[in-house]
Amino acid sequence: MYHLTGVTKHYRHGGELVRALDGVGLHVPDGGALAVQGPPGAGTSTLLRILGGLERPTRGSVLLDGTDLATVTASRLGRIRAESIGLLGRGVGDRPESVAGLTVRQEVAAALAPLGLRPADRWELAGEALAEVGLTGRDALLPGRLDPYARRRAALARALVKRPAVLLADRPTEGLPPSAAADFAELLVRVWDTYRLTCVITTDDEAVAGRLGRRVVLSDGRVSCLRRVAGTERCGTPSWCSCGGGR
Repeated sequence: MYHLTGVTKHYRHGGELVRALDGVGLHVPDGGALAVQGPPGAGTSTLLRILGGLERPTRGSVLLDGTDLATVTASRLGRIRAESIGLLGRGVGDRPESVAGLTVRQEVAAALAPLGLRPADRWELAGEALAEVGLTGRDALLPGRLDPYARRRAALARALVKRPAVLLADRPTEGLPPSAAADFAELLVRVWDTYRLTCVITTDDEAVAGRLGRRVVLSDGRVSCLRRVAGTERCGTPSWCSCGGGR
C-alpha cells in the first residue's frame, strides 16, 4: 500500500537547515501495520504528515497504492485524503477547523462532507462509527463534556467513519492514564484487525507497538531499525542497526 523511496524533508528554522527526514525508505503492505518510534526530533511526526498528504517531501517518492503523493496534483491529493486516509487526532473539537458548538456526532459526520453524501446518510454513518468505539448515547454531547479518553475514542470514530483504506495516528495513547491507554491500544488493534486497514502509528507505548506487525525506529531523520516484533529473524537493516536482529 505504501512504498517510500529516498524520502527527504528539509526546511529552515531560525536560519538553520533542519533535516527532519533524510533518505527514508519504507514498505507497508496492504492491510499491514507499522509502529514508528523515535525520540523527540527524530522525524516521526514529519513522516506521518507526509504519509497523510499533509506535507510533501523535499525529495523522494511516497507511493500510496501506486499514486505518488509527492507529485500528484493538489486537487487529487485532497481527494485521496478525503476518501482513503483516516487521521487520528487527540480528540474531537481540537482540530483547527472545528466549529464551536458542534456535538460529537456532528463533528464525526463533518468528516463525510467532502464525499458528497446526503446529510441523512452522513448522520447515520456517524452514529454507527460512534457505536463502534463505545460512545452510543453520548453523541449529542459537546466535545468538552467528554473525558479525555472518550474524546480520543470520538476522534477515532471520526477517522473511521468514511471507511478509509489507511489509518494514521500520531502517539494516540499519549497523555492517557495507564488503564485507558491499554484499553485504547486494544481498541486500535481490534479496529486494524477487523477492517484490515493499512495502519501506521507513531508511538512510545509498547502496548501499541508490540501488537503491530512491524516497527521502525527513526534517529536523526533516518531509519535506524526495521524488524518484526515477533519471532527471531534478523531485521536486515545495515550493520549500524543496534536492535540485535530482533533477538
